[in-house]
Amino acid sequence: MNRFKLIILSLFAAISSMNAATQRPNIIVVMTDDQGYGDLGCNGNTVIQTPNIDKLRGQGLQLDNFHVDPTCAPTRAAWMTGRYSNRVGVWHTVQGRNLLRSREVTMADIFSDNGYATGIFGKWHLGDTYPFRPEDRGFRHTVYHSAGGVGQTPDYWGNDYFDDTYWVNGKLKQFEGFCTDNWFDEGIKFIKANKDKPFFAYIVPNAPHGPFYCPEEYTTPYEGNPDVSRIEFYGMVTNIDDNMGKLMQVLDDEGLAENTILIYTTDNGTAGGLYKGRGFTAGLRGQKGSQYDGGHRVPMIMRWPGGNVEAGKSVPTLAAHVDMLPTFIDLCDLKAPEIAFDGTSIRELIYGNSDTWKDRSLVVESQRIVNPEKWRKCAVMTNQWRLIDGKELYDIYVDPGQAKDVAAQHPEVVQRLRSDYEDFWSDVSSEHGMTSHSIIGSNEVSVVTLTSHDWLVENIPWYQPHVMQGAFAKPGHWAVEVAETGDYEISLRRWPVEADAAINSGKYGKAFNFTEARLRVADIDTRMPIPEGAKEVTFKVKLAAGITTLAPLFISDEIETAPFYAYVARSPKLAWNTAQAMGIPLYDPTHGAVPPQMKDQDRVNYNRQKKKN
Repeated sequence: MNRFKLIILSLFAAISSMNAATQRPNIIVVMTDDQGYGDLGCNGNTVIQTPNIDKLRGQGLQLDNFHVDPTCAPTRAAWMTGRYSNRVGVWHTVQGRNLLRSREVTMADIFSDNGYATGIFGKWHLGDTYPFRPEDRGFRHTVYHSAGGVGQTPDYWGNDYFDDTYWVNGKLKQFEGFCTDNWFDEGIKFIKANKDKPFFAYIVPNAPHGPFYCPEEYTTPYEGNPDVSRIEFYGMVTNIDDNMGKLMQVLDDEGLAENTILIYTTDNGTAGGLYKGRGFTAGLRGQKGSQYDGGHRVPMIMRWPGGNVEAGKSVPTLAAHVDMLPTFIDLCDLKAPEIAFDGTSIRELIYGNSDTWKDRSLVVESQRIVNPEKWRKCAVMTNQWRLIDGKELYDIYVDPGQAKDVAAQHPEVVQRLRSDYEDFWSDVSSEHGMTSHSIIGSNEVSVVTLTSHDWLVENIPWYQPHVMQGAFAKPGHWAVEVAETGDYEISLRRWPVEADAAINSGKYGKAFNFTEARLRVADIDTRMPIPEGAKEVTFKVKLAAGITTLAPLFISDEIETAPFYAYVARSPKLAWNTAQAMGIPLYDPTHGAVPPQMKDQDRVNYNRQKKKN
């Protein structure tokens, strides 16, 4: 190579280096599902094998007093918006209270508007219908399962963690292998494809959420260990760790590690790390769903070498999910609309001395009901104090395990924190009566699928085995908005389209003997007999634009229940009474849907055997 070529190449290298130095940082957020603070080796668990995440912890800082909501959808809503989950309409994981209000500006919206490539890989859980899907909320590349977990009612029928069918940019596609591997593989493809411009990759495995299915190679190391709560749960975490190692290696190989903010966190306290008295708590009280710290204090690791984030640093100051969007806007110098954030940028905590940080009160709640109740399973938090349910008080400085209630010794603290909660409740509860409506008849979606997961009643069949068993069969309704006045077709089903089974069939579980279908929507109340062997009953109706309630029924001599599935389209539709016409591949019964009568261990063995085969 001659000297001239060497000079030119050196100039190009210098220019590339300057561009890399001035380019906004990439963002990768890895958020796992139901993994608690103590479910990592770097947080004191001496049994669980997480060498790659432990390595990441050494390379970055940990926000060691980081809090989220006690359950998953609320946490994700607060992460996406920087606002309290109760404020944005997400205080539950089902019953239509997991739909992120369409007015909210999301993290993906802001990154996309600032020129970032945006992609989600795994669990969304903030709505499966328009306008709540991730593709409606700023994500330009989407690979995800429906609902709050694989195998839940809106998910593709029969998905069970292995060889599943997921949504890819609006179309269903079957994958091979274990779910977590797929999420990371798809995220890595996205990262490689967008490495020459800033990107936001949201990698959100459904693991280690139950049901606890895992490739056997990851459970074998934990078999027979009396300190392991569930070997499948531990195995799922170790599989995540292997995938984190793969991701970190790709960032190194592609020259992306330096200018990438890599986050590892979780969405609530542990759900499988404690079982029958076994497991590791890291000294925390409570687990998923709890208002005590074990329910909402989670790992939060951040690595950014190019941003001079101090390796190995620990930040003990109170921080929370609502802080992350304001922080990203600050760190990445993003343009954003005026948003009344409940959180604040924690740049000062990341780079400065936390001793100068002004103390504040933050609130987390675990409502998990259709209509929120004041003081229900709540924690008011400061750096030092936790007020639980407005009654119990714990001094975290001396009692991080929340074993001794000191409310009687500090009535002035109780009163101050109760006052903080009163202010919070007065603010966020003003719109608790607002319901998010799935939009039907929009040009954005030709056919809208509604499932019992989002019935607006208590005790619903949110899980496919519930549908198999006919559990929680009862009247229910959906909140919908008709986009345009016109003719509509509403098809009612017991089984989803891809299951391809008759309404009264016992093909997958309990059989019924429904004889009549009743449609109640807007001012319409009409009935139709159910023909023998019918897979669906379709009503053709004229609907006026606006908000209404869809409350259909299947009727027999023994029971009246809402159909578990309803499909709504503008007329005339294209013969979509078959799965193929909807672009939905038929479910292969040789591939999944573990029989609902199986016990947990039988289910585990079933999946292990299937994985071997």
